[in-house]
Amino acid sequence: MENRMFCYQCQETAKGTGCTMAGVCGKSAELAAMQDLLVYVTKGLAAVTTAYRGEGKTVRAEVNHLVSVNLFTTITNANFDRAAVVARIRETLAAKETLLAELSDKEELPEAALWNGAEAEYEAKAASCEVGVLSAQNEDIRSLRELITYGLKGLAAYSKHANALLRDNEEVDAFLQKALAATLDDSLSADELVALTLETGRYGVEGMALLDAANTGAYGNPEITSVDIGVRSNSGILISGHDLKDLEQLLEQTAGTGVDVYTHSEMLPAHYYPAFKKYPHFAGNYGNAWWKQREEFASFNGPILMTTNCIVPPAESYKDRLWTTGAAGCPGCHHIEGGYGEVKDFSAVIEQAKSCAAPEEIETGSIVGGFAHEQVFALADKVTAAVKSGAIRKFVVMAGCDGRMKSREYYTEFARRLPEDVVILTAGCAKYRYNKLELGDIGGIPRLLDAGQCNDSYSLALIALKLKEVFGLNDVNELPIVYNIAWYEQKAVIVLLALLYLGVKNIHLGPTLPAFLSPNVAKILVDTFGIAGIGTADEDLKLFFGESA
Repeated sequence: MENRMFCYQCQETAKGTGCTMAGVCGKSAELAAMQDLLVYVTKGLAAVTTAYRGEGKTVRAEVNHLVSVNLFTTITNANFDRAAVVARIRETLAAKETLLAELSDKEELPEAALWNGAEAEYEAKAASCEVGVLSAQNEDIRSLRELITYGLKGLAAYSKHANALLRDNEEVDAFLQKALAATLDDSLSADELVALTLETGRYGVEGMALLDAANTGAYGNPEITSVDIGVRSNSGILISGHDLKDLEQLLEQTAGTGVDVYTHSEMLPAHYYPAFKKYPHFAGNYGNAWWKQREEFASFNGPILMTTNCIVPPAESYKDRLWTTGAAGCPGCHHIEGGYGEVKDFSAVIEQAKSCAAPEEIETGSIVGGFAHEQVFALADKVTAAVKSGAIRKFVVMAGCDGRMKSREYYTEFARRLPEDVVILTAGCAKYRYNKLELGDIGGIPRLLDAGQCNDSYSLALIALKLKEVFGLNDVNELPIVYNIAWYEQKAVIVLLALLYLGVKNIHLGPTLPAFLSPNVAKILVDTFGIAGIGTADEDLKLFFGESA
């Protein structure tokens, strides 16, 4: 049977090779086609902006933002609304035509930069051989182009969150667009694309630094915080995703209304920021990782606000209570508009909450987090002493994403059976596999140090570099740190590329290696950086910590 679509950008792609009829994530073939076309026309726009800069002209911030939001819109589980994607294609073509009219030399532009079809032509264009993942015939070139593109999608996500806090980095935007345009260039060799892959990692570090400065500049440095996981008696709004500006506006608008605000999954680390602790109605965290939302959203009873990716197509039991904003979207659900620097109006969400029952309690207790770079630096002397004394033998970085596959139970088992002198460093929703295990502490240092969201993975890199400095080492790989990272979507790809750029080797990636890595590209990563998959918990405990583990 002929493929109706092809997508392999996430870890759960069908049969570990690619979704061909419908996305495992829930997207239809029709939506996948429009997302492919959106990426294609965005690459065309990027080729134009790159040429535009080459003529000494300045690209407007609004165009930079358009590129970032377009890529973010196509990240796994971000937007299921075909009409919204089509609207973005129209907007992108219009922006491109405006810049084309101002460009002196159009001779070297690729076809994607020149195409300007009417909406009636979108479906045919999306089905054409030059659009979509399979447009590159050579398997290795295709693999490298997709690796770069998925890294750029992750970088775009970081940029988008920083932009929402009115922080921009023109150098990052210019590189993102130049690299995106380069994926259209048939003259580039595999070696040149490998170099561009590592350069993407370099700018991944820059993008993460930009977002870190934006978040901490607006809300303070995260601090050690105990977060309630039970419920209160008031009605509530559940907010998920990664956009802290949306949370800030929601908290301001719900103040004094009698409606409490809870976080879900990726939004949990918001509790660690000092600025949000002034809101008494910021109640706690409800539930677990994103993939459990169908059952947890149903029992929450009140409205749910999705600010970014990690949407599961909703059940009818709560579809009328699901709201989206920003790059997120879901057909049949409410959407709240609002650009950067604008105040979004959440009054309709609040009014709906007032008519809903209080959340149903699904667990009790608390969890502790807030171990971002400044908080860990404050503990540096204590950590250093514990390592030198042998009280802490090793750190294991278990950052990344969670997902639905049963094989991810590996991470729970691995964490549960870690030797008692090993400390976990984590960021991202992978932590929901082990953040309620009560792993204890080592001389007052918790054995689980949670830095926050996948957006906060920058902290883990800074912590490693700080430890390298403290111990006077020449190479970050000499540290007593092992990397056992779970991945799911494209923000994990840019984190991986950033770590490779920083020189980190021997990263274990699971539960499966990416389907978009061809055998030859996978071999490059294995031979150059020591990238490996995972085994069983027992095998890997022995590998990392010896027979006595």
